[in-house]
Amino acid sequence: MSRLWKGLIPILAALAVWAVPTPQGLEPYAWQYFSIFVGVVVALILEPIPAAAVGLVGVVLCASLMLVPAPEPPKPPAPPKAGAAKAAPPADAQKLPDGVKAPDGKSPDGKSPDGKSPDAAGALKAGAAAVAAKATDVKSADVKPADAGKAANATDIKAADAAKKPAAKKPPKPSDEIKWALAGFSNGTVWLIFIAFMFALGYEKTGLGKRISLVLIKKLGKRTLGLGYAVALADLALAPFMPSNTARSGGTIFPIIKNIPGLYGSTPDNEPRKIGGYLMWVALATTCVTSSMFFTGLAPNLLAMSIVEKTVGLKITWMEWFISFAPVGILLFLAVPWLTYVLYPPTLKTSEDAPKWAAAELGKLGPISSKELSMAGLAVLALLGWIFAGAYLNATLVALIALTLMILFNVISWDDLLGNKQAWNVLFWFATLVTLADGLGKVGFLKWFANTAAAGMVGYSPTTIVVLLLVLFFVVHYLFASLTAHVTALMPVFLTTAAVIPGVNMKTLAMLLCVSLGLMGIITPYATGPSPIYYGSGFVSRKDFWLQGAIFGAIFLGVLLIVGVPYMMAM
Repeated sequence: MSRLWKGLIPILAALAVWAVPTPQGLEPYAWQYFSIFVGVVVALILEPIPAAAVGLVGVVLCASLMLVPAPEPPKPPAPPKAGAAKAAPPADAQKLPDGVKAPDGKSPDGKSPDGKSPDAAGALKAGAAAVAAKATDVKSADVKPADAGKAANATDIKAADAAKKPAAKKPPKPSDEIKWALAGFSNGTVWLIFIAFMFALGYEKTGLGKRISLVLIKKLGKRTLGLGYAVALADLALAPFMPSNTARSGGTIFPIIKNIPGLYGSTPDNEPRKIGGYLMWVALATTCVTSSMFFTGLAPNLLAMSIVEKTVGLKITWMEWFISFAPVGILLFLAVPWLTYVLYPPTLKTSEDAPKWAAAELGKLGPISSKELSMAGLAVLALLGWIFAGAYLNATLVALIALTLMILFNVISWDDLLGNKQAWNVLFWFATLVTLADGLGKVGFLKWFANTAAAGMVGYSPTTIVVLLLVLFFVVHYLFASLTAHVTALMPVFLTTAAVIPGVNMKTLAMLLCVSLGLMGIITPYATGPSPIYYGSGFVSRKDFWLQGAIFGAIFLGVLLIVGVPYMMAM
């Protein structure tokens, strides 16, 4: 396909969606924003220009058209109540005899002199003329006792009318739009991804990455499949202790395995499929599985469980989580290196002489250098910080501390940092995608989409509804560049929708939605923190990344449906 058509197709896709009448329940600006988002996704697939430039164009276009509404202003503190000055009767106040009216004209039973009860709706329990302990509104303080019921009724009617009309969004100002456009560059995960590339540079420049890679090849290098399982086991060993899969896979494993393909003559520009593409895909697919396997393997898992507890009152322990996902998780973990070997095979499958060659190369390297030791020490420091300092330091701050020390100890220079084009490219790309995905929530599209889809499930059996909600929750992640944003935007909507459907097992549904979070990270180059790191390495082409993401996403979801749903329902 020519570059001209690659550029025209995304524009035509966006215009086609824009031309469709705005669906009921959605604001026109939300539909227009979604049409641009569709164009961006199509452009990311076809890549008429670099992916980072595609994201930048999308953000600038949406901001220039002022499609993202202004944020809601903070609610002012409640004004002092008109009846607040009136103290409630003391506890030891004398009780009035039966039938004797209180000084405010009310009977002891709370009825007005004409014998009518207060409004049954209970929206406003009283004005100043109501029971003394519940004064509520400034204006109602002036309502005469006999008119209290009428005032409450009038207020209820107004409230009902207001509820029918959606609150008008405040028109955005230029300052609001630029804040939104640049928001992705303040995202912690975006900078953690950037620092992961700096870690990789440190391993490469000091030679530590080459040394570790040669050791792995010496021990397991006869077969490429063996190296794949070594990478998977390394992630599994770290997953229970590191809630940031970006730090775990992108910041710890990627910088090491990035050095292995080059030793076999496999680079992004020369035979990437020889071994490099295989190792990168195994690393990404494995971290998606381990992120779902352990409650503490992914930060959004903790957020999701907090929402589950607040929304439907369910608590799930670390062990319950692990046992619920174990049949799916163990099966997928053992299968990932082999599945990748079959579906995205390396061209180099065996190398009998590789261990001997690696041993000879290690001898040439000589004893470990001081810079290697510095890099190793800083890597261990970052690892310990990610595992144990989560209550005190954010994962990105830990990485920034390590990066600062790398510069101070001359592990890398400032010029090295400025010259790492790959890192800066991924920073711009992912920051703009995070912003665009966030905009879908801000314009109200995601909530409308989830509610509309859920409404279409009425009439199905509870089990079918659980399956449909799980599939929808998984697939809609194509619209997100952040698992945290996905959880925040959709988890409460899906849970509250299911909670009102008779027969739905809420614990099973909540567990299935939660454990799907890590698995869905495989579907796109921006689906989870490590994805842009492995995509940015250059070993997996754009076409292969989208294709393998769809294939592995279908496999992961299929196993969760076929094995996980019956197992969790039987628990």
